[in-house]
Amino acid sequence: MTGKDKHPSGRLLTVAQVAERLNTSERYPRRLIEERRITFVKLGRHVRIPETALDEFIAAGLVEPVRLRMRRAA
Repeated sequence: MTGKDKHPSGRLLTVAQVAERLNTSERYPRRLIEERRITFVKLGRHVRIPETALDEFIAAGLVEPVRLRMRRAA
């Protein structure tokens, strides 16, 4: 979700669904919400996380492997 796009598109996930997808307890997604580290939607007392925001959060933490060249013994 871009900064200009204020309307979430796609599915809105519950905290439980986000926790299941991240393979963590519900405490971790709630902490992300509290610390404002992930985009969320407030619907009354309920909190939902757009699936696109979760995908972006996961992609932001992606670390590519480093390819090392093997040296030849001289």
